[in-house]
Amino acid sequence: MSSAWLRDKQPEFIRDVFRGFCLAAECLESQARLFDLETRVEFKVLDELLGQPTNKGLLWRLKDSAHHVFRNKPESTAVGRFLDWGMGYIFHETMKLKEDSYQLLNYAPMFENLLRAPLPELETRVGDELFKVLSQTKESMRREIDRIRFIMAQCRKLLPVYLAGHPANPLVARFIFTDNELVRRVFGEEYEHLTASIYKGKPENMYVLAAQSLRQGGWMDEAARSVAEAQKINAKSERVLQEKGILDNWRRMLK
Repeated sequence: MSSAWLRDKQPEFIRDVFRGFCLAAECLESQARLFDLETRVEFKVLDELLGQPTNKGLLWRLKDSAHHVFRNKPESTAVGRFLDWGMGYIFHETMKLKEDSYQLLNYAPMFENLLRAPLPELETRVGDELFKVLSQTKESMRREIDRIRFIMAQCRKLLPVYLAGHPANPLVARFIFTDNELVRRVFGEEYEHLTASIYKGKPENMYVLAAQSLRQGGWMDEAARSVAEAQKINAKSERVLQEKGILDNWRRMLK
């Protein structure tokens, strides 16, 4: 891929990383909570989240997108390199979690059934020792989940810092607007810090940028809804008035 193409696609890649992180974080946290309650995760969910080299899942695509955004650029910052490493680490840790889940799903029942039946002394002794190793898999899963949660938390701290350098990215603004509930769920109490970091005391700019992107994509009703949100924050903003004027002109042309 050429440097020029990557530069042109940079806004999309940044949006893809941010969106992929939010979707992956919500999915992985749901699996972590399941493990907290039932000491298990859903192998199928993790398998789909990861995918295969020929059919990459969400987490695999996130890792690749992070490489495009954060890696091998002269202007790369420490924050970007940390995010690249963190998202790659989450991918590999989830891969280990999936494999451990497979062991418990497929081999634990087999061992339990074998050890219920009368066996010669040697097979019983070896079977008991092997089952101890299998039982330790849950301890490994606990550590993997704890590490995933920890790295996710660090990424939530770093993303506002990185995105603060891209306050004019309309695709990021559009994602925050259209998928606001998801972003709020993932960032929780850190949501206000996220938006304040990106839009630097002018939250209406997020809605204006989102409206511009939606309008250019033909989503006029959604664009109007975004402008209405911007007006609630700062009805006198020149940018807000300009975007509202464009949408008002479009409505008049339809009449």
